[in-house]
Amino acid sequence: METQTLRDLMVEHLQDLYSAETQIIKALPKMEKAAHNTELKDGFRMHLAQTQEQAQRLEQIAKALGFSPNGKKCKGMEGLLAEGEEIMKEDGNLDVLDAGLIAAAQKVEHYEISAYGTAIAMAKQLGEKDYLSLLKQSLTEEEMTDKKLSQVAESTINVKAASHQASCET
Repeated sequence: METQTLRDLMVEHLQDLYSAETQIIKALPKMEKAAHNTELKDGFRMHLAQTQEQAQRLEQIAKALGFSPNGKKCKGMEGLLAEGEEIMKEDGNLDVLDAGLIAAAQKVEHYEISAYGTAIAMAKQLGEKDYLSLLKQSLTEEEMTDKKLSQVAESTINVKAASHQASCET
């Protein structure tokens, strides 16, 4: 595809975002299985359903704008998910590994927050108000997921992981 206009760039960006979401849909069941903390497992399971809805929203936007949501591979997400897979293959203290899963998941969330923010900015600039609310809804969900991951890390998992550090040093 030739990129000549901001709309062309936005289409490519939305295709990239759709690829990211479909990659996450494949990764979340693996992350849930690898997690040991019940709250973290539940969070990954809930985010899977949310991510499926986000992909459907992107399909809806693509249809409305007359382009296929496929056609681009999000290499950034591919790399972030590969880092997460490395953590899933490691052996070690279960709480420390869960903290690593949270860190990997938050990298993914931050990527998505940035991507949705960019899509919203482009849509606003182009006057594409018809689907702005769909993009904003996905952005809000990503921000809430990031906050929930921080809350689980700070209240439980990182606390346990840090206590393992203390026991290793004595």
